[in-house]
Amino acid sequence: MKLNFKTILTMSMALALWSALSARAQTSIALSALGSFPSTTTTTVQRQTASDQAGFMVELRHISNPLVGYDVSYTFNRANQNYEYTGPTPLCPLPACSAPEQPVHANAHTLTLNYVVSLPILDFRVFALGGGGFQHFSPTNNPNVSTQSQTKGVFDYGAGLDWTVLPHLGLRFQYRGYVYKAPQLATAFSSTDKFTHDAEPMIGAYFNF
Repeated sequence: MKLNFKTILTMSMALALWSALSARAQTSIALSALGSFPSTTTTTVQRQTASDQAGFMVELRHISNPLVGYDVSYTFNRANQNYEYTGPTPLCPLPACSAPEQPVHANAHTLTLNYVVSLPILDFRVFALGGGGFQHFSPTNNPNVSTQSQTKGVFDYGAGLDWTVLPHLGLRFQYRGYVYKAPQLATAFSSTDKFTHDAEPMIGAYFNF
């Protein structure tokens, strides 16, 4: 049989479909290390910056036959905030003047429930997910600062790749993005009350059972 581009494409699609339809339902638990890279939010009188931090994620995922699944995840990472007033002051009425600022050390605990769509191909499984949950900000080690905890609703999305190394063990590479409103942790400063975005690339391992 003479192979041309159309034939190769048809065979490739058939192989992918066969792999997906022959996949069994599976449940996995995963542990991943992550980097948290949040964005800065501003108003006309204030800038709120969250520092880049490290953390980890624990996931429980169930994939139904052949493509549909669900994912419950808990994430912990440092979430230090810095509140800076950039508006005019009595001693310096120009916005460009230096102004007071307040750093707050904090942790973030995030719990989300996601809908997962995936496709197994040989020893790999590509996936995309989306959902939402809650993110709890807890100030810590701020002896000279008046602080408060806050919980924010969060929307998250992501995509990644599972690589099966052994029959029940593999590596997971993924990216997740979180969208939520900036928290007010320092009581002397208001929040910008604007939506911010946290980008979190991850690498970890999973176990199927």
